[in-house]
Amino acid sequence: MIVTMVSVPDGGTARISVAEARRRLATDPFLLLGVELPEEEGLAEEGPAEEGPAEEPVVRRLGLDDEDLEWFGTRDAPPRADFLGEIAGFVVPVVRDAQVVHVHALASERYLVVAHRGRRAGLAGDIRALVRRERPPDAVATLFLLLQEALTTFRRAAVHALLQVEELEDDMFEGRRPEQVYRLSQLRRHSAVLHHALLPYLQGVDEVITRRMMSRDFPEDRQRLAQEFQRAARLVLADIESLQDATRRAFASYGSLVAGEQNGVINRLAIVSVIFLPLSFLTGFFGMNFEFLTNRLETRDEFWLLAVGLQLVAVVGSLFLLHRSRIWRRLRDDD
Repeated sequence: MIVTMVSVPDGGTARISVAEARRRLATDPFLLLGVELPEEEGLAEEGPAEEGPAEEPVVRRLGLDDEDLEWFGTRDAPPRADFLGEIAGFVVPVVRDAQVVHVHALASERYLVVAHRGRRAGLAGDIRALVRRERPPDAVATLFLLLQEALTTFRRAAVHALLQVEELEDDMFEGRRPEQVYRLSQLRRHSAVLHHALLPYLQGVDEVITRRMMSRDFPEDRQRLAQEFQRAARLVLADIESLQDATRRAFASYGSLVAGEQNGVINRLAIVSVIFLPLSFLTGFFGMNFEFLTNRLETRDEFWLLAVGLQLVAVVGSLFLLHRSRIWRRLRDDD
């Protein structure tokens, strides 16, 4: 376990030991800590030597002995938002490299502790930049910055995917290819993953925030932060739902274009059938052994007149009727 301290207001970082983190959590009036956990269980950890067995819960190793917080830092913890007296705990979904990972956060009046697994899964760089830019006055304000930044990752992912859907939809009108359907299926699955990861988390956070806002001792400045977060959450959720609608519309457009092409093929087959149906009838008729056909049609002129002449008249008549019909004009317009 690697513990990093973020200084306020310059946003600088310094790696400290677990013992130093325990001491500062008990004494400092305003402390931001980042905890990096190994991606795989049992891996050797970097940094200074740490006290306690590796299997001990993260909160105990940090000196936060609370049984209700033992989920903090555990693997595969579901999204959550809990208010436990003076401490608020969150498991925040974050989009990183088109994958949804979870960042754990504990916030009180004096400190904010953020834990993640792996170096690329967290929001350490984003939080440092936000601290330098926003200069939050306390840990609670920093927590809302963290929650807002997590929403931003979902918004970026949804907008990027939406632009890809629109590009695919434009390409479909130029020409249909099987890889377009495969890519649309991936984007539709991605939109479902984003929605499935964000919706339960937002419902839990909204319940906690609403409960706290109903309390009389909830400060007015924090009410403003909470309302801004709720408004941003609704906008992000609307962006993801727009992405889902766009993928459905793209699939419908693809199906309509393919159906139109199939209708054109069917119309062409119908034209061929109309031309050859009279020919088939005449060929079958003159191929039967009626007495009239076998005894009366004796000369070559009669054969050319009836056998070939009638077929030419049937073909010319069929083409004339097709040329005057709507099907022919529709096919010509499609071409």
